[in-house]
Amino acid sequence: HWDEEKTPFINALTTNPTSFFRENHHFTFLTRTVVPELVRRGQRGIKVWSAGCSTGEEPYSIAMTLAEACSSHPLKWELLATDLDTDVLARAARGVYGMDRVEDLPEFQKKRFLLRGKGERAGQVRVVEELRRGIQFRQLNLIKPFDLGERFDVVFCRNVVIYFDRDTKVRLVEQFARHLNPASWLIMGHSESLHGISNAFQSLGNTTYQINR
Repeated sequence: HWDEEKTPFINALTTNPTSFFRENHHFTFLTRTVVPELVRRGQRGIKVWSAGCSTGEEPYSIAMTLAEACSSHPLKWELLATDLDTDVLARAARGVYGMDRVEDLPEFQKKRFLLRGKGERAGQVRVVEELRRGIQFRQLNLIKPFDLGERFDVVFCRNVVIYFDRDTKVRLVEQFARHLNPASWLIMGHSESLHGISNAFQSLGNTTYQINR
């Protein structure tokens, strides 16, 4: 019966604290550095991966940022969001949140990207379809070897590797490097670092790294 019990067991063990626009400087970096640089390189699209997406606040924050930043540039955005926990993935894909989760968002973002619930949905908001259809949610175990069959311009993996031992971190960062386009970016959490883990990246500060190729 282990296979039947394994998924809920894993879901119960995973930790999922998150919020919209957590560590906001990373989203500013997307707007001010990444998007203009990809336009300068002549790219027509931007692909971002949120690894460890939890209940969806991070990928939707990325999607809001890209929808705004790419509106004045000829860039089409795509977003992959993965997590080990199938329960939080299902919640993320629905894109429904309590008003308390979005109260700190600026009014213009609420109006553009969120629909207010009515009746039995009062007190809730739902992310607009424009953002939901641009995100693919998928289960993925970062500890096991994987090949997503595509490369990305930015990987967000924040407050995830802090739970892994050093050897696991080394292997995972190698996997990220293989999934990144040349001169692309890896963004980690405020208490995480690649120091002593990988020489494939250079630090740009604020736990933002650029791959050395």
